[in-house]
Amino acid sequence: MVLAAVALGAAVALGGCGNDEGEHLLPATSPPATGSPVATPTAADSPTPGRSAPASSGAPPAVSPAGDAPAVQEPTERRPASPPPVVLPLRPAGAPGARQVVDAFRAAGLAVPNARDRSVDCGPDGLGLGCSEVVATDAVTVYVFPDETSAGDIAQTWSGQSYRRGAVVLNYLEARTPAAARARYEQVLAGLS
Repeated sequence: MVLAAVALGAAVALGGCGNDEGEHLLPATSPPATGSPVATPTAADSPTPGRSAPASSGAPPAVSPAGDAPAVQEPTERRPASPPPVVLPLRPAGAPGARQVVDAFRAAGLAVPNARDRSVDCGPDGLGLGCSEVVATDAVTVYVFPDETSAGDIAQTWSGQSYRRGAVVLNYLEARTPAAARARYEQVLAGLS
């Protein structure tokens, strides 16, 4: 940008110089490598006292910004420091919560070791399943969905490794629960709904 301004200043300074006969001498220019013609200003194009400058074609000036810098700097968009919290869909009225199901398993004497709330996995930053709640244990994972249709779709996807009752799905994919013991978990869930 600075180099272009210096070159433009030199051209203007040389354009004002002339010989004793009042002729203006202009620096010689060569056309750009692209082959497009370059208009070389003549003495007729220069404004003189009593005569106005030639009409502008409306084209932007030939000087472009240096490097990749934009010609006009746009305002910087301000973003929040952290993304807003994910809002999970509510479980349907009357459906037991995932924690309530795990507590019922424990009360029935079923193993639910290492219970942990994994509801964050329901949202787009997790598994993106669209569930309302998830509590995972080493024996079974309890999912609660906002409606029975969503629960049915997931249970079908996990066919053979899950059990659905209403909006609640029991998932055994990562569990250490033998297939024979799963019927007891399913009985307890059926008693809650």
